Amino acid sequence: MGVELGIWQGQYQNAELPWLRWWDEQGNLLLTSEERAEQESQRAEQERQRADRLAAQLRSLGIEPEA
Repeated sequence: MGVELGIWQGQYQNAELPWLRWWDEQGNLLLTSEERAEQESQRAEQERQRADRLAAQLRSLGIEPEA
């Protein structure tokens, strides 16, 4: 399967402890579904902010971006 179990120190379910977590063959932590969802939410927010900045730049040039 290409994964291994290892110890990760961090906060999970409101407790800061060493936890058993899954890691891939390259030593990358495999994210939980909650962590993946939070990461995707942050990425989407960054993209929204970028789109807002670009729309403001277009408006400053007299171009009305499509809604």
